[in-house]
Amino acid sequence: MANKQISQMGLPKSIANVFAARNVFTAKDALSLTEFELMELLDVGLAQVTSAVAHISEIVCPPCQTALSLMELRVQNEHLAGHLPTHMKGLDEALCGGIPFGVLTELVGPAGIGKTQFCLKLSLLASLPASYGGLDGHVIYIDVESKFSSRRLIEIGVKSFPEIFHRKGMAQEMAGRIHVLRPASLSEFTESLQQIKISLLQNQVKLLVIDSMAALVTGEFEHGAPRQNTLGWHVSFIKSLAEFSRIPVVVTNQVRSQSRDEICHYYFQVQSWNETIEDRTRHDSHLVAALGINWAHAVTIRLVLEAKSDQRFIKVAKSPISPPLAFPFNITSSGILLLSDDGIELTGPDINAIHCQGHNDIINFGGESLQC
Repeated sequence: MANKQISQMGLPKSIANVFAARNVFTAKDALSLTEFELMELLDVGLAQVTSAVAHISEIVCPPCQTALSLMELRVQNEHLAGHLPTHMKGLDEALCGGIPFGVLTELVGPAGIGKTQFCLKLSLLASLPASYGGLDGHVIYIDVESKFSSRRLIEIGVKSFPEIFHRKGMAQEMAGRIHVLRPASLSEFTESLQQIKISLLQNQVKLLVIDSMAALVTGEFEHGAPRQNTLGWHVSFIKSLAEFSRIPVVVTNQVRSQSRDEICHYYFQVQSWNETIEDRTRHDSHLVAALGINWAHAVTIRLVLEAKSDQRFIKVAKSPISPPLAFPFNITSSGILLLSDDGIELTGPDINAIHCQGHNDIINFGGESLQC
């Protein structure tokens, strides 16, 4: 709207001609100047300038909307909205239906916590018939670390939906709807993105999973501007895929150790670096999501999977529609199972802290090794 031509705004012809004669052609040109600067430039009185500026502003500024009008608009566009239910009742209720369409949902947590298990279950649910709560579509699964397991996928299906998977040929049909790509490098992944965009339309794809984005950039760049610039391009393209296709896009992320500067930056977390070292067992949360703050701002939903006091939790750490909540869970033969549908409300540093008590995996990111 800023580039809208003044000649098309219905101003009196006399004043419109003056604007054109002084090379003020667009709304941006006019509104970038003060009223007194316009008076001097156009050689007209204050009343004419004030009237013209008010008229231009009214046309190019978006109208004020009420909460009611926004709600009515959302109802009208309901066919563009939607969710992929996770079949975890408490989490689905917190997210108003499940993993939302058209935006990025991130799963972040230490290795071995259950991120891939979550993605396998979502892939299965997206491929299921609509009569069983699925999306009846295909899935593109970017398996960066070769963790995708067809056997585990079928096991989850058999245990969760025996009435479907015990039918002859159904397991093969469901598995055949999930297309697994294994890019060997970030450049190979980049080259495949355009083809993925085409496949989203041609193959009735209903879910895109990238497991994991952090693994794609590990070793490609050191920390700093080059990696952030590359990530900026990738996250923009992936977000455009979500918006363009109106499907859920799920991306997993790893964790890394929190630097001294990062810890001390937040005064409410610790009092000093010495206290952090001495009380590591008490705090046990000096992990942060990899990929940095710019990436964190790009995702709409962030689910943190963590282990604390020998119990695993799924936390809704970032969501425009839910308060921060934590749900205890176990990993069973049928996938991730919530132990309670009543979320524990989180406050303060617990919202973004990532715990990994009870895990002995070594996580490598950016040349660092982290022993959990």
